[in-house]
Amino acid sequence: MAVAPRLWFVRDEPLRHHAAYMGEDDAKLIARVAGGDLGHPLEELYDRYAARLHGLGLRLLGDPGLAEELVQETFVRLWQSAGRYDPERGSVPSFVFTIARRLAIDLWRRPSSKPFTELGEADHDPDRDPGDVVDQLLVGLNVRDALTSLPVGQREVLELLYLQDLTQREVAERVGVPLGTVKTRAFYGLRSLKEALRQRDVDV
Repeated sequence: MAVAPRLWFVRDEPLRHHAAYMGEDDAKLIARVAGGDLGHPLEELYDRYAARLHGLGLRLLGDPGLAEELVQETFVRLWQSAGRYDPERGSVPSFVFTIARRLAIDLWRRPSSKPFTELGEADHDPDRDPGDVVDQLLVGLNVRDALTSLPVGQREVLELLYLQDLTQREVAERVGVPLGTVKTRAFYGLRSLKEALRQRDVDV
């Protein structure tokens, strides 16, 4: 019987990037894992996805221990199912978060878990499919992650425009730049955000 790879390296020591793998895309890393390389390629994938998975676990389960369990179990499942990944059927983020989605629902159903502590009371409807709530939170996490990936100036303008509902002129005054600069940052920021969301399999 195959032994699961040791996935506790992040807890024991800072993750070391490995130049040979940092430039490879996720699909190639998964192919290496599927081929039996459970060392640096798996660590690189862990580094790319662990924070987002942990954030998902905290939002869904409201417990750091369960969030950590979600991360670790997702990577054990990823190792076990890497050979089934088909790039023609979806992206690597979709593959990873589909695994995490199933695990999160299983953990959420545990009597000892504290589900969805950051959601409003309406979202605690016992008749609601937990998978729908997981999907809703995944979208939210992906949007925030996509925003974080933008250049600081573009992100700042979009957050002020769409999260604080300021006008472009108000944003220009707040940031201290010309109105034309705000318009340019908003234009390119929205374009970059759309691409970042597409990479994360969020329909826009």
